[in-house]
Amino acid sequence: MSALSHSHLNSSTFVLTGVPGLENYSLWLSIPFSSIYAMVFLGNCMILHVIRTEPSLHQPMFYFLAMLAFTDLCMGLSTVYTVLGVLYGFMQEISLDFCIAQSYFIHGLSFMESSVLLAMAFDRYIAICNPLRYSSILTNDKIMKIGVAISCRSSLLIPPVIIRLKFLKYCRPHILSHSFCLHQDLIRMACSDIRFNSIYGLALVVSNLLLDAVLILISYIMILHTVLAIASREERMKSLQTCVSHICAVLVFYIPIIGLTMVHRFGKHLSPLVHVLMGNIYILFPPLMNPIIYSIKTHQIRRRVQRLFSSKAI
Repeated sequence: MSALSHSHLNSSTFVLTGVPGLENYSLWLSIPFSSIYAMVFLGNCMILHVIRTEPSLHQPMFYFLAMLAFTDLCMGLSTVYTVLGVLYGFMQEISLDFCIAQSYFIHGLSFMESSVLLAMAFDRYIAICNPLRYSSILTNDKIMKIGVAISCRSSLLIPPVIIRLKFLKYCRPHILSHSFCLHQDLIRMACSDIRFNSIYGLALVVSNLLLDAVLILISYIMILHTVLAIASREERMKSLQTCVSHICAVLVFYIPIIGLTMVHRFGKHLSPLVHVLMGNIYILFPPLMNPIIYSIKTHQIRRRVQRLFSSKAI
């Protein structure tokens, strides 16, 4: 009987949370959410298509941008089924295995995005602080190695903490805080010993997200130091302009993560609507905004996108 109960606990389902208090309006809410997902997919596919088809964009900066667009595209794909499923009413529950798999992709892709943003900061640092050696340092071979390192770092460090979720007992109410699965949401419902998950999870956040943020900050301090040493004001502004898109992408990524972390850690008294809102901003805001930022702020991308649409119109 005990074995049966243990088996049931580990093969149980979890209830997905839509928008608390607005359940009767789920079908209406599905329209803006569907539109956002459509923009995420179209925007990031457009960036990838433009970089692939335009030879003048086959440069390190745009290879890293392609990695960012691919990561954002995958983030959208990893959550679209459950988020829209809850709103359209064909998915209210999720199995433990599906939940664990989804949390692996969400957290892995977050670490990947952080790593790509760090690589892009390194690219800007070399371009501004050491421009004469830029092409010799960031060769295609080096970029490929950086891409492999980012993939390994994002995918191989997470399995220990994610796999352990399969072996925890979940005796608290199986109601998720969001319409998708997060590691911190699952361990909140566990009544087993979660010290390994808590310590290892914290170590992952510190060694990935926090370390990347510190290194990005250091790279920009060094960039600023180099730019301020340039005599011409026009040249200073031109150098800083090349960093604007990346700075916006960094803010768009880190602000929602900090907000969601604060809500999970200190916002237990807050309305469930706040949790849902922060969760959706975390998974949708960066993939939605990055193509817009780079299409507006990067003139090479902007020109190519304009040409793409003008040729379609003809």
